Amino acid sequence: MNSETLKTLAHLRRAKDLMDRHYAEPLDVPAMAQRAAMSPAHFSREFKRAYGETPHSYLLTRRIERAMHLLRAGATVTDACMQVGWTSLGSFSSRFTEVVGETPSSYRDRDHSATEAVPACLAKLLLRPERF
Repeated sequence: MNSETLKTLAHLRRAKDLMDRHYAEPLDVPAMAQRAAMSPAHFSREFKRAYGETPHSYLLTRRIERAMHLLRAGATVTDACMQVGWTSLGSFSSRFTEVVGETPSSYRDRDHSATEAVPACLAKLLLRPERF
């Protein structure tokens, strides 16, 4: 990799870290692009090239991933929805069902005891919702 590519990846990681840490806050592409020191259009193109999905898609997946954790821990659907940054329960439920393949309520009510024995580093990989 050349130095310019490494510099771009470092800038993209700053924006990705922003999404990972502040997923529950209102984040838009211009704010993420600013963190990466890029224009919004250039940031979106480079992010997709580096990570295989758009910044918006990554953020939504991160929010769903966190909601899954909260639901497994016994949170109500409404609490999980609000804690991960959604403002509409209907939109959250629709997106959750689209990504996970079941409603938030049925996911919460399902037995998750098998995941308790999985080390956290593996659980993060195995339980991450697929968007594709």
